[in-house]
Amino acid sequence: MAAFYDDLKLDSFSDLDCLLIIGTAIDKAGDDDDATLNARALAWCGQLDARSLNGKHAVMLDYFRSNALAFAGARRRSEEESAWKWDQEELQKKIYFLRRATRNPAYEQVDLLMQCQILTNLANSLSHCGRFVEASAVWTEALRKNPKFWMARGNRGSSLMDYARSHNDGPHGSIFMWVAHRELKQALKDMEEEPTLGDQNLRSYFASKIDHIERHFNLEAINETFSLDASESNLNADDKYRRWCLFSGLYLNTLNDIGSFELAAYDDLNLPDMVTEVGKTPVVVGFFNQLKQEFVSARWLYFEAVNSDEVHDSDLGVHLYNTLDYPAYGLAVEKLKISFRMAYSLLDKIAYFLNRYLELGIAEYDVSFRGIWKQKKSPEVRPEFNASNNWPLRGLYWLSKDLFESEFADVTDPDAQGLSKLRNHLEHKYVKVHAIALQEPDTSDMWFDDFAHSLTIDDLERRTLRLLRLVRAALIYLILGMHTEERSRHNKLPADAVLGEFELKAFEDDRKQRN
Repeated sequence: MAAFYDDLKLDSFSDLDCLLIIGTAIDKAGDDDDATLNARALAWCGQLDARSLNGKHAVMLDYFRSNALAFAGARRRSEEESAWKWDQEELQKKIYFLRRATRNPAYEQVDLLMQCQILTNLANSLSHCGRFVEASAVWTEALRKNPKFWMARGNRGSSLMDYARSHNDGPHGSIFMWVAHRELKQALKDMEEEPTLGDQNLRSYFASKIDHIERHFNLEAINETFSLDASESNLNADDKYRRWCLFSGLYLNTLNDIGSFELAAYDDLNLPDMVTEVGKTPVVVGFFNQLKQEFVSARWLYFEAVNSDEVHDSDLGVHLYNTLDYPAYGLAVEKLKISFRMAYSLLDKIAYFLNRYLELGIAEYDVSFRGIWKQKKSPEVRPEFNASNNWPLRGLYWLSKDLFESEFADVTDPDAQGLSKLRNHLEHKYVKVHAIALQEPDTSDMWFDDFAHSLTIDDLERRTLRLLRLVRAALIYLILGMHTEERSRHNKLPADAVLGEFELKAFEDDRKQRN
């Protein structure tokens, strides 16, 4: 077999035969821990990609290449002890090709098993780099395609345990463990019924996770306390806004990532207990209040805009010209734009918050969500981050790649594409919203508006919703990253350190008015 691969030339094989050879070689490289064969298979992937494959063959190639990259990345991490290195080339490429596979129009035509494998591997990769909020949604998508696909369920359960540990205190961690236990138990049950859907060697891994939870948590008491067996929220059906937030996964509440529990229908994401020097004001508390307030206000403006079905009084009698390209005007459209701009502005504010909280010393005029992670005019991640084992903050860094890294530009979520460009036009230039999609633009048409950045109202709605979800994830990564940082700071305190306590009271709802 080795001689076969040594002498192999792809030129004489059909696309399908090449794919079969490459897939077999990658599997053999993994089984034999053969880095040389894996590297050769990656080279063949590049050669085959140059043929510009179409349809299902292109999806298969991206899937095989992602598997080879996973093997190469694991080898590098074990050899260089770089599991916590924030930039990992193979991981970034792996995410790229898995996303490219899901974006291919032929993705839904490939075997259902491969579709679920692609989604599960993508979710695993997102979780590994710290984007566990978004990973959970991708595992859920795989399970929607096949509820018995236990690889997705088991990996989701395992990740939820890590998500649970990111909480310092409060009940959320134990609730996460309860849900993780349920997922892992169901995964083992499904393994019995569908043994061919994944690697049976994972049985002992999943079983060890279950055993850990059962030894450290009173699951019966957790369920009894929080009534977790009820999968649906009991919110009043007339409370449309709260139900929409809950089922859209938009509450600033980590529980909203594991279900539609009524407990999740509150914006209770809060700062951890913080250790500060005597006399040093914890000014980030007020800043965090503002971040939350701006997010929930942007969320409400979006809800109002998409549920508006009448002309607002403020639009009556306002004389506008009909430019004959189906323009969309009115307060609802402007609320959508305001929601988008408010949400997007929070990303730079998160960077501004981190600069102060972590005492990075970056000049205020140089702080941005795009630039905070790296030294000025350097491709290297700042040492303060790269030396940190802070999983949620690493997720925040990788989230920034979706917005600003050109490599991800054509494979990120379609509704997330060009968010930075849209924001730039909304803030500084000219965005024209259309009521319906136009045909292919005719540049010779006298009414063709080459001055505008154009999109439909449906596009603007989808992109604003996608941005709200990204910003929600970013705020969760920020706060759980602070939980990790505060644990580290507390552990570094001398044994004889004297700690005083100061408790801040909640700001009452009835005081949230203008006067």
